[in-house]
Formats: sequence, C-alpha cells, structure tokens
Amino acid sequence: MYDLLIRNGTVIDGSGTPMFRADVAVKEDRIVMIGDLRDATAEKVIDAAGCYVSPGFIDVNNHSDTYWEIFRNPGMHGMLLQGVTTIVGGNSGASLAPLIEPESIRAIQKWTDVDAVSFNWLSMKEFLAEMEQRPLSVNFATLAGHGTIRRGVLRNPTKTPSENDLSTMRLLLRRALDEGAIGFSTGLKFTHARLAENREIAGFLELAAKRKRVYATYIRDEGSELLRSIEEAIVLAKEAGVALHISHLKAVGKRNWHLFGEALDTVRNAAQDGLDVSFDVYPYTASGSVLYTLLPDWVTESGRKTTLHRLGDFKVRQAAIRDMRESGLDYAGMKLFISNLSPMTGPRTVEEIAKSQRKAPEEVVIDILLGSGGRAIVSLEVSSPENVAKAVQHPFSIISSNGVGYSAEYGSTGNMAHPRNFGTFPKVFAEYVRGRQTLSWEEAVHKMTGKPATKFGLADRGFLREKAKADIVIFDPATIVDRSTMDDPFRYPDGIRAVIVGGRITAENGVWNGTRAGETIRSRRHGFLRG
Repeated sequence: MYDLLIRNGTVIDGSGTPMFRADVAVKEDRIVMIGDLRDATAEKVIDAAGCYVSPGFIDVNNHSDTYWEIFRNPGMHGMLLQGVTTIVGGNSGASLAPLIEPESIRAIQKWTDVDAVSFNWLSMKEFLAEMEQRPLSVNFATLAGHGTIRRGVLRNPTKTPSENDLSTMRLLLRRALDEGAIGFSTGLKFTHARLAENREIAGFLELAAKRKRVYATYIRDEGSELLRSIEEAIVLAKEAGVALHISHLKAVGKRNWHLFGEALDTVRNAAQDGLDVSFDVYPYTASGSVLYTLLPDWVTESGRKTTLHRLGDFKVRQAAIRDMRESGLDYAGMKLFISNLSPMTGPRTVEEIAKSQRKAPEEVVIDILLGSGGRAIVSLEVSSPENVAKAVQHPFSIISSNGVGYSAEYGSTGNMAHPRNFGTFPKVFAEYVRGRQTLSWEEAVHKMTGKPATKFGLADRGFLREKAKADIVIFDPATIVDRSTMDDPFRYPDGIRAVIVGGRITAENGVWNGTRAGETIRSRRHGFLRG
C-alpha cells in the first residue's frame, strides 16, 4: 500500500518532453511508481482527472530570507499557494550567513528591525542547522552572498580590501560552500559591492568552480551599460570555468529597451561558445527596487549611512535633485511599497505624494530616504511588454519570482507588495501558455522545475520520476490564473488543486493546511577541498 496515490492525472514530468497520462504513487517522501496503477491502494487518494501533475515549482531567485519572512511566516503562503515547493535564498549578494561576528547582521539589507531579530548563528553550518529546527512549508536552500561576506570583513564599503582581507573573505566563502551553500551570488548593482574589482570576484569564482557550484549575479548595470555588464559576467565565468546565472535579466528604462535583443543574443552566443549560462525572469513589466538606487552614483558611493548624512547637506541635496531630474525617471509610475513611513506607503505613486505635499518628486524621494533611514522600496515600470515576452520565451530563461513568501495578512501592515510574490508562476501559464500560446505547457513547466533544479544542483528535485523527492503540484490547466495586481496584490491564485512537499499534502484548493514539510537543502556536490 502506498501513502499517497494521484490518479487519472496528466503528467508533465519537468524534462520538457511531451505530457502523458499516468498515475503517481508516493511512499514516505519519494515517488515510487509512475504508470497505470488502477489496482493499487493507498492511505490517501487524489483524483486528478482533468488536471496536470507536475514537479513542484522551484524559485531560484527568492528573498524570503533577507526579508526575514522565513522566520515570521514559515507557511510561505504567497509562494506555496502558487505551487512553489522549493526556494533559494542568498541572492543578489545578500545571505544570512556566513557572518564574521554578530554585528554583521546589521549590514544585511533586510527590511526588518534588526534589534528585534533573534539569531544564534555565524557560520553557514550553524545557519542551516537553525533552519532545520524551524521547518518551512517549502524546501529551502541558500547561496553564499558576496555582499554579506565583504561587508562583514571590510565594514567600510569604500575600503579597498588588502590581501589579508581577500584571504579572509575567500576562507569564509570556502567554508560556506563546504558547509552546504549551493552557490555564490553577487549584487554588483548595490553600493557596497559596486567597488569590488574583477580580481576580487574572480578569486571567489575559482572556489565556486572547484566545487561545481553556480554563480548567480545581479549585474552591475541594467540600463545604458547593460551589454557591458553582461559581458563582464560572462568573461569572469568563462575564465573561472563556473556555471553562470544572471538574476532577473532586463533592460531598465525606455531609452534602453532596444538593447535587450542584443543582450539575449550575447547570452545565446556565450552558450554556443560552451558556457553554462542561464538567466531568470519574472513575467511583469514593473520591478521592485531599493529606493536609494535612484540616486546618482556619486551620492551613494560610500554606503547608506554616508549617503543619508550627505543628503542632509543642502548643496548636496540640490545637486542630487538636479541629476535625478536629468535621468528622466517616471515618477508617475513609481509606487512606494515598503518603508517605515506607513502613512506614505500604499497604492500611491511618488508623483501623487509629491503633489499632495506640493513638492518636486525628487524632493519626496530624498525625504522618504531620510525618513526611513534608507529602507524603502518602490515599484517601477522598467521593462517593455515585448522584452518580458522575449525573456519568458527564451531557451536559456528560468522562471522565478524575485519575491518574498508573504501571506495575504501582510497587507494589514499598511505596506504594499509586488504581485510577483503571489502570482508569478500561474501568470506564466495563464498568459503565455493558455493565452498567447507562445510557450507549451511542457516548456513552461521545464523552466520552473527541471531546468532550475539541474542548474542549481538540487538533486532529486525538479522532475517527476521514480526515486525523486515527492514535491508535486496538481493544477487545472483551464483555470490556473494569477489574481494579484499592483493595486490589489494580496490575492492568491486560482487553479492550484494541491501542493505536496516531501510526500505530504501541504495545501489543497488554495488553503495551507498548516503542514511544514519543507527540508533544508545542502549541496550534495561538495567535499572539503583545498583552495
């Protein structure tokens, strides 16, 4: 007798090959049989007639860790209820380990009061052990973040690292990879990493390559320097011999949209030259951005504290406003999502706030930064619909949310959220598969399951096959749809019949049942190597 039997469904196994009719049997946390099981019995039977049965979706660009939701909201509702069964944290250079000392946690840009945070780890080993004691409703793996390591060692983001500093940073990364981190990430767009030279990054990539780990990067620039930034990442990866993954690839700003076709060609050419390269994309034209990135680079080059101090100077403030006006930012399409200024937060644009206060939008941006201590996030209409469609359909793309596992109750805080936190994966099915018919069901599922699992070394996941982990989603192809919008984001999708994590039914018909069956995943492609 099986523990769980899924009957009468159509299986999309995650490999990209054609779907087929089959039953799926589960024993404990593994798939043990796929085929005609009409005579089999089980403790629990799900009739999946009319539904597709696929591997659970894998979100390789997730920020639930640095936004502290993995501790505040272990149900991960926004992720789980759209079919996500595994999330990867530590993205864009920010991970919760390794920390060189307890105070290092303050340097991580997570939108929470660090004084209210209780943590008892420094190393990656200790952090992953802590996660095992606090299971989520989904599986959790993490990259080791360059920014976390760099800021912990240097403290001063403008300091040029000495050879001793570089040696210490490499030691921290080496240990983190040997203790289970599945890869290495950078956030070269952010102030604290912007000054990192290529030789610094190359030293880290050598360690990742030796351990056959992935390198995930938020490239230096997604605007006018997009092509140069992509080329930089490709050259570094090629020289190190490491697999490259570009986080949320896009061309930001209307004046740069024309660059995106060439950006995609650059990725394709690198792959044809033998580089293991991919990128992730979320199916929205709006992005969520840290507000301080809208400031001129010369204002932010010394870190957040110095930036805020500078903005208090009238002459600096006026010069920053002048340069911001020349950048052509669209404040009418810029909504404030998260800050500690709750009266300002909500479905209001920066332009609307500016009009209500009779100020210029640039002044409002600076006021919000000063009032929130630099901790503010806005949504921006940055991509063209055509470019998003190109990215979703591209053979080297992976679908991800770049989001956080909020619950719908998060809306009661007065903050807003990007709809990608609730609807990314269903939106791809509804819009690009069922609607536009520019992706097949099998292609879309592959981009959400088998492809990310293979790229990030998530063994036994991402495919429906015998002996694989029983992370499974059952969904109705006729009704699956996202319901979250920019103005009303806290809405779960329709059409997800059931979500199964580690062989246990975790959600049914859009409701989490309280089960926390998620596993803390450590890389299996590691051994304690020298150098």
